Amino acid sequence: MSHNTRPAPAGFSEQQLHTLFELISDGIWDWNANTGYVYRNPGWYAMLGYASHSMANSVLTWESVIHPEDYPRVMAHFEAYITQRNERYLIEYRCRCQDGSYLWVEDSGYIIARNSDGSVARMLGAHRNIDAGKRRVAQLEQQNLSLESLVAERTRELSWVNQQLQRQLDENRELAERDALTRIANRYRLDKVLQQECERSQRFRQPLSLIAMDVDDFKPINDRYGHARGDAALVQVVDNLRTCLREYDLLARWGGDEFVIVLPQTLLDEALEVAARLRQVMEKVEPVGECRLTMSYGVVQWQEGDAPDDLLARADKALYRAKGAGKNAIADDLTALAEQHGSC
Repeated sequence: MSHNTRPAPAGFSEQQLHTLFELISDGIWDWNANTGYVYRNPGWYAMLGYASHSMANSVLTWESVIHPEDYPRVMAHFEAYITQRNERYLIEYRCRCQDGSYLWVEDSGYIIARNSDGSVARMLGAHRNIDAGKRRVAQLEQQNLSLESLVAERTRELSWVNQQLQRQLDENRELAERDALTRIANRYRLDKVLQQECERSQRFRQPLSLIAMDVDDFKPINDRYGHARGDAALVQVVDNLRTCLREYDLLARWGGDEFVIVLPQTLLDEALEVAARLRQVMEKVEPVGECRLTMSYGVVQWQEGDAPDDLLARADKALYRAKGAGKNAIADDLTALAEQHGSC
């Protein structure tokens, strides 16, 4: 006998067998495949909201209540079982109730008799109401989707907030490191970059030079023409100085009319050439009233063991040597190299 054929328990009549099924299931069905007759107990009808035995006793009744979306899947599973391609018939699907709604059921069945040709002679089965559990699972899945959607939305919001905070942080950092008037690096930025460059020179033995400079006789300009004209003049000076610098050079306002240029990977002779070019471009700056705008330059190169303050101090001394040489001049650690008078 095939393992798909389950005989009725010995000693039970048909009536007793149906009674037993009614005790353990919401609805039972008994299909006589040879006659086409399908018995469905009152519990089956009650489960779906129909009056007892109010529908035709055929497989067409079963087919008519299966949800259209589930029908192909159910039929494929049923066909696989009765043709012995599946060992078990057990499937979940939706059945239409009398009020037009659909109820989830678990349908299980066993072939209890086959004909001599192997076809189904009789099959018993049961429908179990699993609608509450299914709906609960669907509800939990929907809640989970809603939660995931909420989390995704909050994540996007937090990401946007973080981006705004990062942008604000970058802007604040930019403001903290730039001179408000000239928009070049301020003293804070200068100190940080000079520390890094001195460490790099110490570590890799790379040359580093520095130019300290200030505008000659700038105070009389402010006194005679006002601070607004003086500020505009400083902006014009910075715009001209920038044209002589490389991308990785740093031009910083040291304070008032004093400026510093950090020149990485630059020897002293090369830095002196840069200073000469700076003095040339300053000749293009328009005078403020009767006052020509010139600058004095102190040029130094980093030496073994120099700390940033040491380098700045030497540059400042060289600058004052240039001032003492008559202004509009360039001086290194030892001597003023060039001199060109001109001021108010």
